Amino acid sequence: MIEDVRSGTRAFLTEAERWSAQNYRPLPVVLERGEGVWVWDVEGNRYLDMLAAYSALNQGHRHPRIVRAAIDQLDRLTVTSRAFHNDQMGPFLHELCRLAGFQKALPMNTGAEAVETALKMVRKWGHEVKGVPENQGEIIVCEGNFAGRTITIISFSSEEQYRAGFGPFTPGFRTIPYGDAGALEEAIGERTVGFLVEPIQGEGGVVVPPDGYLREVREICDRHRVALMADEIQTGLGRTGRLFCCDWENVRPDVLILGKALGGGVYPVSAVVADAEHMDVFRPGDHGSTFGGNPLAAAIGLASLKVIVEEDLPRRAAELGAWFLDRLRSVESPHVAEVRGKGLMIGVVIAESSGPARAFCEALMARGILAKETHHQVVRFAPPLTIGKDILEDALEAIAPVLRGDGVAFTT
Repeated sequence: MIEDVRSGTRAFLTEAERWSAQNYRPLPVVLERGEGVWVWDVEGNRYLDMLAAYSALNQGHRHPRIVRAAIDQLDRLTVTSRAFHNDQMGPFLHELCRLAGFQKALPMNTGAEAVETALKMVRKWGHEVKGVPENQGEIIVCEGNFAGRTITIISFSSEEQYRAGFGPFTPGFRTIPYGDAGALEEAIGERTVGFLVEPIQGEGGVVVPPDGYLREVREICDRHRVALMADEIQTGLGRTGRLFCCDWENVRPDVLILGKALGGGVYPVSAVVADAEHMDVFRPGDHGSTFGGNPLAAAIGLASLKVIVEEDLPRRAAELGAWFLDRLRSVESPHVAEVRGKGLMIGVVIAESSGPARAFCEALMARGILAKETHHQVVRFAPPLTIGKDILEDALEAIAPVLRGDGVAFTT
Protein backbone atom coordinates (compact mmCIF):
# COMPACT_ATOMS: atom_id res chain seq x y z
CA MET A 1 0.00 0.00 0.00
CA ILE A 2 1.39 3.39 -1.00
CA GLU A 3 1.60 5.94 1.81
CA ASP A 4 -0.61 9.00 1.74
CA VAL A 5 0.66 12.14 0.05
CA ARG A 6 2.98 13.93 2.45
CA SER A 7 4.48 17.39 2.72
CA GLY A 8 7.27 16.82 0.20
CA THR A 9 4.83 15.81 -2.53
CA ARG A 10 2.47 18.64 -1.60
CA ALA A 11 5.26 21.19 -2.08
CA PHE A 12 5.93 19.98 -5.62
CA LEU A 13 2.22 19.88 -6.45
CA THR A 14 1.70 23.38 -5.10
CA GLU A 15 4.62 24.75 -7.12
CA ALA A 16 3.45 23.09 -10.32
CA GLU A 17 -0.12 24.29 -9.86
CA ARG A 18 1.11 27.82 -9.17
CA TRP A 19 3.35 28.15 -12.19
CA SER A 20 1.93 25.77 -14.77
CA ALA A 21 -0.97 26.30 -17.14
CA GLN A 22 -3.81 24.08 -15.98
CA ASN A 23 -4.10 22.10 -19.21
CA TYR A 24 -3.60 18.70 -17.53
CA ARG A 25 -5.11 16.97 -14.55
CA PRO A 26 -2.42 14.49 -13.51
CA LEU A 27 -2.70 12.03 -10.67
CA PRO A 28 -1.22 13.49 -7.44
CA VAL A 29 2.11 11.71 -7.63
CA VAL A 30 5.51 13.36 -8.22
CA LEU A 31 7.97 11.03 -9.94
CA GLU A 32 11.72 11.46 -9.75
CA ARG A 33 13.28 8.21 -10.99
CA GLY A 34 12.53 5.35 -13.35
CA GLU A 35 14.07 2.08 -14.44
CA GLY A 36 12.54 -0.58 -16.66
CA VAL A 37 8.87 -0.90 -15.75
CA TRP A 38 9.23 0.86 -12.38
CA VAL A 39 9.13 4.49 -11.26
CA TRP A 40 9.72 6.06 -7.84
CA ASP A 41 8.18 9.20 -6.38
CA VAL A 42 9.86 11.86 -4.27
CA GLU A 43 8.75 10.04 -1.12
CA GLY A 44 10.56 6.86 -2.17
CA ASN A 45 7.40 4.92 -3.06
CA ARG A 46 7.73 2.52 -6.00
CA TYR A 47 5.04 2.17 -8.67
CA LEU A 48 4.48 -0.08 -11.66
CA ASP A 49 4.15 2.09 -14.76
CA MET A 50 1.11 0.78 -16.63
CA LEU A 51 0.82 3.81 -18.91
CA ALA A 52 4.32 3.90 -20.42
CA ALA A 53 3.90 7.58 -21.36
CA TYR A 54 1.06 6.75 -23.75
CA SER A 55 3.29 4.10 -25.43
CA ALA A 56 6.38 6.33 -25.69
CA LEU A 57 8.12 3.91 -23.32
CA ASN A 58 7.65 0.62 -25.16
CA GLN A 59 11.32 -0.15 -24.39
CA GLY A 60 10.93 0.76 -20.71
CA HIS A 61 12.41 3.58 -18.66
CA ARG A 62 16.04 4.37 -19.36
CA HIS A 63 16.78 1.34 -21.49
CA PRO A 64 20.58 1.03 -21.20
CA ARG A 65 21.21 0.67 -24.94
CA ILE A 66 19.14 3.74 -25.76
CA VAL A 67 20.62 5.79 -22.93
CA ARG A 68 24.14 4.78 -24.05
CA ALA A 69 23.38 5.87 -27.61
CA ALA A 70 22.15 9.22 -26.29
CA ILE A 71 25.20 9.75 -24.07
CA ASP A 72 27.60 8.81 -26.85
CA GLN A 73 25.93 11.25 -29.21
CA LEU A 74 25.79 13.99 -26.56
CA ASP A 75 29.56 13.73 -26.38
CA ARG A 76 29.88 14.25 -30.13
CA LEU A 77 27.19 16.45 -31.74
CA THR A 78 23.63 17.28 -30.75
CA VAL A 79 21.90 19.71 -33.14
CA THR A 80 22.88 20.94 -36.59
CA SER A 81 19.49 21.77 -38.20
CA ARG A 82 18.76 20.59 -41.72
CA ALA A 83 20.87 23.45 -43.04
CA PHE A 84 23.68 20.87 -42.99
CA HIS A 85 23.98 17.10 -43.23
CA ASN A 86 24.86 14.98 -40.21
CA ASP A 87 26.20 11.43 -39.98
CA GLN A 88 23.27 10.03 -37.98
CA MET A 89 20.11 10.89 -39.91
CA GLY A 90 20.83 8.79 -43.00
CA PRO A 91 21.46 5.53 -41.12
CA PHE A 92 18.38 6.13 -38.95
CA LEU A 93 16.03 6.78 -41.88
CA HIS A 94 17.56 3.90 -43.84
CA GLU A 95 16.78 1.46 -41.03
CA LEU A 96 13.30 2.91 -40.49
CA CYS A 97 12.42 2.56 -44.18
CA ARG A 98 13.86 -0.97 -44.28
CA LEU A 99 11.79 -2.12 -41.34
CA ALA A 100 8.62 -0.40 -42.52
CA GLY A 101 9.06 -1.38 -46.17
CA PHE A 102 8.87 2.10 -47.68
CA GLN A 103 11.16 4.16 -49.88
CA LYS A 104 11.50 7.41 -47.95
CA ALA A 105 11.00 9.01 -44.54
CA LEU A 106 10.66 12.55 -43.25
CA PRO A 107 11.77 13.03 -39.62
CA MET A 108 10.01 15.37 -37.22
CA ASN A 109 9.79 15.65 -33.44
CA THR A 110 6.30 15.09 -32.04
CA GLY A 111 3.41 12.95 -33.17
CA ALA A 112 1.25 15.97 -33.92
CA GLU A 113 3.99 17.34 -36.18
CA ALA A 114 4.12 14.03 -38.01
CA VAL A 115 0.36 14.07 -38.56
CA GLU A 116 0.53 17.65 -39.85
CA THR A 117 3.34 16.57 -42.18
CA ALA A 118 1.27 13.69 -43.55
CA LEU A 119 -1.76 15.92 -44.08
CA LYS A 120 0.29 18.46 -46.00
CA MET A 121 1.93 15.77 -48.10
CA VAL A 122 -1.33 14.08 -49.07
CA ARG A 123 -3.04 17.36 -49.88
CA LYS A 124 -0.21 18.34 -52.20
CA TRP A 125 -0.13 14.84 -53.72
CA GLY A 126 -3.86 15.09 -54.30
CA HIS A 127 -3.40 18.30 -56.28
CA GLU A 128 -0.17 17.63 -58.15
CA VAL A 129 -0.50 13.88 -58.82
CA LYS A 130 -4.17 12.95 -58.55
CA GLY A 131 -5.33 16.18 -60.17
CA VAL A 132 -7.74 17.54 -57.56
CA PRO A 133 -8.12 21.33 -58.01
CA GLU A 134 -5.80 23.33 -55.78
CA ASN A 135 -7.07 24.03 -52.26
CA GLN A 136 -10.03 21.68 -52.73
CA GLY A 137 -8.61 18.36 -51.52
CA GLU A 138 -10.64 16.63 -48.84
CA ILE A 139 -9.41 14.19 -46.20
CA ILE A 140 -11.74 11.74 -44.48
CA VAL A 141 -11.29 11.05 -40.75
CA CYS A 142 -13.11 8.99 -38.14
CA GLU A 143 -15.24 9.91 -35.15
CA GLY A 144 -13.33 9.43 -31.91
CA ASN A 145 -9.99 10.18 -33.53
CA PHE A 146 -7.07 11.68 -31.67
CA ALA A 147 -3.97 12.94 -33.46
CA GLY A 148 -2.87 15.85 -31.31
CA ARG A 149 -4.09 19.32 -30.45
CA THR A 150 -2.87 21.69 -33.14
CA ILE A 151 -5.46 23.96 -34.75
CA THR A 152 -5.71 21.81 -37.87
CA ILE A 153 -5.92 18.56 -35.91
CA ILE A 154 -8.64 19.74 -33.53
CA SER A 155 -10.49 20.97 -36.61
CA PHE A 156 -11.37 17.35 -37.37
CA SER A 157 -11.77 16.17 -33.77
CA SER A 158 -15.17 14.95 -32.60
CA GLU A 159 -14.32 15.73 -28.96
CA GLU A 160 -16.00 19.05 -28.20
CA GLN A 161 -13.61 19.96 -25.37
CA TYR A 162 -10.66 19.88 -27.77
CA ARG A 163 -12.43 22.44 -29.99
CA ALA A 164 -14.28 24.72 -27.58
CA GLY A 165 -13.06 28.29 -27.92
CA PHE A 166 -10.27 27.55 -30.40
CA GLY A 167 -12.00 28.33 -33.71
CA PRO A 168 -12.06 29.25 -36.53
CA PHE A 169 -11.11 25.82 -37.79
CA THR A 170 -9.26 24.44 -40.77
CA PRO A 171 -11.63 23.24 -43.52
CA GLY A 172 -11.23 20.23 -45.78
CA PHE A 173 -12.18 17.30 -43.55
CA ARG A 174 -15.13 14.92 -43.53
CA THR A 175 -15.92 12.71 -40.54
CA ILE A 176 -17.35 9.18 -40.68
CA PRO A 177 -18.05 6.51 -38.02
CA TYR A 178 -15.00 4.48 -36.96
CA GLY A 179 -14.87 0.84 -37.98
CA ASP A 180 -17.46 1.25 -40.75
CA ALA A 181 -15.88 0.54 -44.14
CA GLY A 182 -19.18 1.16 -45.93
CA ALA A 183 -19.28 4.69 -44.54
CA LEU A 184 -15.86 5.32 -46.09
CA GLU A 185 -17.05 4.12 -49.48
CA GLU A 186 -20.06 6.43 -49.31
CA ALA A 187 -18.05 9.45 -48.17
CA ILE A 188 -15.43 9.37 -50.93
CA GLY A 189 -15.97 11.97 -53.61
CA GLU A 190 -14.08 13.48 -56.54
CA ARG A 191 -12.08 15.74 -54.21
CA THR A 192 -11.13 13.05 -51.69
CA VAL A 193 -7.34 12.71 -51.45
CA GLY A 194 -6.78 10.81 -48.22
CA PHE A 195 -8.21 8.73 -45.38
CA LEU A 196 -6.57 9.15 -41.95
CA VAL A 197 -7.23 6.29 -39.54
CA GLU A 198 -5.86 4.78 -36.33
CA PRO A 199 -5.72 0.95 -36.51
CA ILE A 200 -6.90 1.06 -32.88
CA GLN A 201 -8.17 4.28 -31.36
CA GLY A 202 -6.07 4.92 -28.27
CA GLU A 203 -7.26 8.17 -26.74
CA GLY A 204 -10.73 7.39 -28.03
CA GLY A 205 -10.90 4.59 -25.45
CA VAL A 206 -8.83 1.71 -26.86
CA VAL A 207 -11.48 1.08 -29.51
CA VAL A 208 -10.73 -1.94 -31.70
CA PRO A 209 -12.40 -2.03 -35.14
CA PRO A 210 -14.06 -5.18 -36.54
CA ASP A 211 -11.81 -7.88 -37.98
CA GLY A 212 -11.08 -7.19 -41.63
CA TYR A 213 -11.76 -3.46 -41.37
CA LEU A 214 -8.28 -2.37 -42.41
CA ARG A 215 -8.29 -4.77 -45.37
CA GLU A 216 -11.63 -3.36 -46.52
CA VAL A 217 -10.51 0.26 -46.29
CA ARG A 218 -7.29 -0.65 -48.11
CA GLU A 219 -9.34 -2.06 -51.00
CA ILE A 220 -11.66 0.95 -51.02
CA CYS A 221 -8.77 3.41 -51.07
CA ASP A 222 -7.16 1.47 -53.92
CA ARG A 223 -10.35 1.59 -56.01
CA HIS A 224 -10.73 5.33 -55.60
CA ARG A 225 -7.02 6.27 -55.58
CA VAL A 226 -7.22 7.68 -52.08
CA ALA A 227 -4.09 7.75 -49.91
CA LEU A 228 -4.51 5.50 -46.86
CA MET A 229 -2.76 7.20 -43.92
CA ALA A 230 -2.23 4.96 -40.88
CA ASP A 231 -1.67 6.88 -37.66
CA GLU A 232 0.48 4.34 -35.79
CA ILE A 233 1.96 6.83 -33.35
CA GLN A 234 0.48 4.92 -30.43
CA THR A 235 -0.22 1.49 -31.95
CA GLY A 236 3.08 1.10 -33.79
CA LEU A 237 6.52 -0.22 -32.90
CA GLY A 238 5.37 -3.38 -31.17
CA ARG A 239 2.59 -2.13 -28.91
CA THR A 240 -0.22 -4.34 -30.27
CA GLY A 241 1.84 -7.49 -30.84
CA ARG A 242 3.11 -6.74 -34.32
CA LEU A 243 5.75 -4.23 -35.39
CA PHE A 244 2.88 -2.18 -36.81
CA CYS A 245 -0.76 -2.75 -35.98
CA CYS A 246 -1.63 -2.82 -39.70
CA ASP A 247 0.49 -5.98 -39.94
CA TRP A 248 -2.28 -7.92 -38.18
CA GLU A 249 -4.25 -7.73 -41.45
CA ASN A 250 -1.25 -7.62 -43.79
CA VAL A 251 -2.21 -4.11 -44.80
CA ARG A 252 0.37 -1.70 -46.17
CA PRO A 253 -0.81 1.91 -45.95
CA ASP A 254 0.34 4.56 -48.38
CA VAL A 255 1.54 6.74 -45.51
CA LEU A 256 2.75 5.47 -42.14
CA ILE A 257 2.86 7.97 -39.27
CA LEU A 258 5.12 7.16 -36.30
CA GLY A 259 6.23 8.78 -33.06
CA LYS A 260 6.24 8.07 -29.30
CA ALA A 261 8.31 4.86 -28.96
CA LEU A 262 10.49 5.98 -31.88
CA GLY A 263 12.28 8.12 -29.29
CA GLY A 264 12.70 5.24 -26.84
CA GLY A 265 11.31 7.27 -23.95
CA VAL A 266 14.39 9.48 -24.08
CA TYR A 267 13.79 12.16 -26.69
CA PRO A 268 10.94 13.31 -28.97
CA VAL A 269 11.29 11.61 -32.36
CA SER A 270 8.59 11.17 -35.01
CA ALA A 271 8.50 10.44 -38.71
CA VAL A 272 6.31 10.06 -41.76
CA VAL A 273 7.18 7.12 -43.99
CA ALA A 274 5.95 6.70 -47.58
CA ASP A 275 7.02 5.85 -51.11
CA ALA A 276 8.40 8.36 -53.59
CA GLU A 277 5.01 8.92 -55.24
CA HIS A 278 3.83 10.74 -52.15
CA MET A 279 7.06 11.92 -50.55
CA ASP A 280 8.49 13.55 -53.68
CA VAL A 281 5.86 16.29 -53.65
CA PHE A 282 8.05 17.97 -51.02
CA ARG A 283 10.69 20.27 -52.42
CA PRO A 284 13.32 22.37 -50.61
CA GLY A 285 11.54 25.00 -48.54
CA ASP A 286 8.10 23.32 -48.59
CA HIS A 287 8.28 21.88 -45.11
CA GLY A 288 10.71 21.36 -42.26
CA SER A 289 11.68 21.65 -38.63
CA THR A 290 14.69 23.09 -36.83
CA PHE A 291 15.09 19.94 -34.75
CA GLY A 292 13.70 17.32 -37.16
CA GLY A 293 16.39 14.78 -38.03
CA ASN A 294 18.97 16.26 -35.67
CA PRO A 295 21.87 13.92 -34.88
CA LEU A 296 20.85 13.32 -31.27
CA ALA A 297 17.31 12.37 -32.28
CA ALA A 298 18.56 10.17 -35.11
CA ALA A 299 21.02 8.28 -32.90
CA ILE A 300 18.34 7.69 -30.29
CA GLY A 301 15.79 6.71 -32.94
CA LEU A 302 18.14 4.16 -34.46
CA ALA A 303 18.90 2.63 -31.05
CA SER A 304 15.19 2.56 -30.22
CA LEU A 305 14.40 0.62 -33.39
CA LYS A 306 17.19 -1.88 -32.74
CA VAL A 307 15.93 -2.58 -29.21
CA ILE A 308 12.39 -3.23 -30.46
CA VAL A 309 13.55 -5.64 -33.15
CA GLU A 310 16.49 -7.37 -31.47
CA GLU A 311 14.63 -7.92 -28.19
CA ASP A 312 11.55 -9.10 -30.12
CA LEU A 313 9.23 -6.78 -28.22
CA PRO A 314 6.28 -7.26 -30.62
CA ARG A 315 6.23 -11.00 -29.85
CA ARG A 316 6.35 -10.31 -26.11
CA ALA A 317 3.45 -7.89 -26.46
CA ALA A 318 1.41 -10.44 -28.41
CA GLU A 319 1.94 -13.29 -25.93
CA LEU A 320 1.70 -11.34 -22.69
CA GLY A 321 -1.12 -9.18 -24.01
CA ALA A 322 -3.31 -12.14 -24.93
CA TRP A 323 -2.74 -13.67 -21.49
CA PHE A 324 -3.29 -10.39 -19.62
CA LEU A 325 -6.43 -9.58 -21.61
CA ASP A 326 -7.89 -12.99 -20.77
CA ARG A 327 -7.11 -12.58 -17.07
CA LEU A 328 -8.69 -9.13 -16.93
CA ARG A 329 -11.81 -10.46 -18.62
CA SER A 330 -12.05 -13.14 -15.97
CA VAL A 331 -12.44 -10.54 -13.21
CA GLU A 332 -16.11 -10.52 -12.25
CA SER A 333 -17.22 -7.02 -11.36
CA PRO A 334 -20.44 -5.01 -11.70
CA HIS A 335 -18.25 -1.99 -12.44
CA VAL A 336 -16.63 -3.39 -15.59
CA ALA A 337 -18.67 -3.07 -18.79
CA GLU A 338 -16.06 -4.39 -21.21
CA VAL A 339 -12.39 -5.27 -21.56
CA ARG A 340 -10.90 -4.72 -25.02
CA GLY A 341 -7.59 -4.31 -26.76
CA LYS A 342 -4.80 -6.02 -28.64
CA GLY A 343 -1.31 -6.87 -27.47
CA LEU A 344 -0.35 -4.73 -24.49
CA MET A 345 -2.81 -1.98 -25.39
CA ILE A 346 -5.81 -2.75 -23.22
CA GLY A 347 -8.79 -0.72 -22.09
CA VAL A 348 -11.10 -1.61 -19.20
CA VAL A 349 -14.41 0.17 -19.71
CA ILE A 350 -15.99 1.27 -16.45
CA ALA A 351 -19.78 1.18 -16.39
CA GLU A 352 -21.22 4.69 -16.39
CA SER A 353 -23.36 3.76 -13.40
CA SER A 354 -20.12 3.34 -11.43
CA GLY A 355 -18.90 6.86 -12.15
CA PRO A 356 -15.80 8.04 -14.05
CA ALA A 357 -12.75 5.86 -14.48
CA ARG A 358 -10.50 8.34 -12.68
CA ALA A 359 -11.63 7.09 -9.26
CA PHE A 360 -10.41 3.61 -10.24
CA CYS A 361 -7.06 5.04 -11.37
CA GLU A 362 -6.69 6.81 -8.03
CA ALA A 363 -7.39 3.56 -6.20
CA LEU A 364 -4.83 1.77 -8.36
CA MET A 365 -2.25 4.45 -7.54
CA ALA A 366 -2.82 3.80 -3.84
CA ARG A 367 -1.88 0.16 -4.53
CA GLY A 368 1.28 1.02 -6.46
CA ILE A 369 -0.14 0.83 -10.02
CA LEU A 370 0.03 3.90 -12.26
CA ALA A 371 -2.64 3.91 -14.96
CA LYS A 372 -4.66 6.75 -16.44
CA GLU A 373 -8.21 7.12 -17.59
CA THR A 374 -9.02 7.97 -21.18
CA HIS A 375 -12.31 9.04 -22.72
CA HIS A 376 -13.80 9.40 -19.22
CA GLN A 377 -14.83 5.77 -18.71
CA VAL A 378 -11.79 3.72 -19.73
CA VAL A 379 -8.83 2.63 -17.61
CA ARG A 380 -5.94 2.01 -19.97
CA PHE A 381 -3.31 -0.63 -19.24
CA ALA A 382 -0.29 -0.26 -21.52
CA PRO A 383 2.94 -1.13 -19.67
CA PRO A 384 6.41 -1.15 -21.23
CA LEU A 385 6.75 -4.11 -23.55
CA THR A 386 9.74 -5.27 -21.52
CA ILE A 387 7.50 -6.25 -18.62
CA GLY A 388 7.66 -9.83 -17.35
CA LYS A 389 4.73 -12.19 -16.81
CA ASP A 390 5.61 -12.48 -13.12
CA ILE A 391 5.23 -8.72 -12.69
CA LEU A 392 1.89 -8.75 -14.48
CA GLU A 393 0.73 -11.59 -12.25
CA ASP A 394 1.58 -9.56 -9.17
CA ALA A 395 -0.11 -6.51 -10.68
CA LEU A 396 -3.33 -8.46 -11.19
CA GLU A 397 -3.49 -9.10 -7.45
CA ALA A 398 -3.76 -5.33 -6.99
CA ILE A 399 -5.85 -4.60 -10.08
CA ALA A 400 -8.62 -7.17 -9.57
CA PRO A 401 -9.81 -5.87 -6.17
CA VAL A 402 -9.88 -2.30 -7.49
CA LEU A 403 -11.98 -3.34 -10.49
CA ARG A 404 -14.36 -4.93 -8.01
CA GLY A 405 -14.57 -1.59 -6.21
CA ASP A 406 -12.16 -1.99 -3.28
CA GLY A 407 -10.71 1.40 -2.29
CA VAL A 408 -12.60 3.28 -5.01
CA ALA A 409 -14.04 6.61 -3.92
CA PHE A 410 -17.33 6.46 -5.80
CA THR A 411 -19.06 9.73 -6.59
CA THR A 412 -22.78 10.09 -6.12
